[in-house]
Amino acid sequence: MDLKNYNNRDITEDYVYLEIEDAPTNWQGKFSRVVKRTLSGELFVGLWIVFREMIKFDIHTVQYPLEKLPISPRYRALHEIKRLAESGNQACIGCGLCEKICISNCIEIKTKYGSKGRKVVSSWTLNLGRCIYCGYCAEVCPELAITHGQDYENVSEQRAHYAALPDLVTPMDTFRAGKQEAFPGFGAVSPNADENIKKTPLAY
Repeated sequence: MDLKNYNNRDITEDYVYLEIEDAPTNWQGKFSRVVKRTLSGELFVGLWIVFREMIKFDIHTVQYPLEKLPISPRYRALHEIKRLAESGNQACIGCGLCEKICISNCIEIKTKYGSKGRKVVSSWTLNLGRCIYCGYCAEVCPELAITHGQDYENVSEQRAHYAALPDLVTPMDTFRAGKQEAFPGFGAVSPNADENIKKTPLAY
């Protein structure tokens, strides 16, 4: 392999070299450079730009928390545990995929056999103090039971507040009022899912 073309860095005709003066070494040269830069007017041009923007009074500051900017529906904020639309029970089936894929080891699931011989979730713990909000648990969940909501304000002085499951589950009042929002992120059904399914050819 010939490296001749790679060794020559000046391969364009429009290559422009900047004329950069050497930095002064004595105090006379440094003083003359300061005087030259001051009298050139560049400092006053910058001050004029700052003053011009200041007198416009066009404030772009958001008065948080009274004002909040809209965030993307796919934003990975605090987790939410969804409920089943038919019974109102938690949608989690205890498969443990979110616990296995969690790279920060902040999810712990304990299951047991219920009265009907089916596996039920006895305890589901999420340590928000260790969570890095990667979203893997929401992507791998087959039932879309764990999703990310829009609430990103989770400040507390106690670590115990970061592992409370009842705060993540959809409240029954909200569920009964039909206000449990569907997850519009990864794996969710798109609004035109029926049209796309009808257009899919069946080759079998």
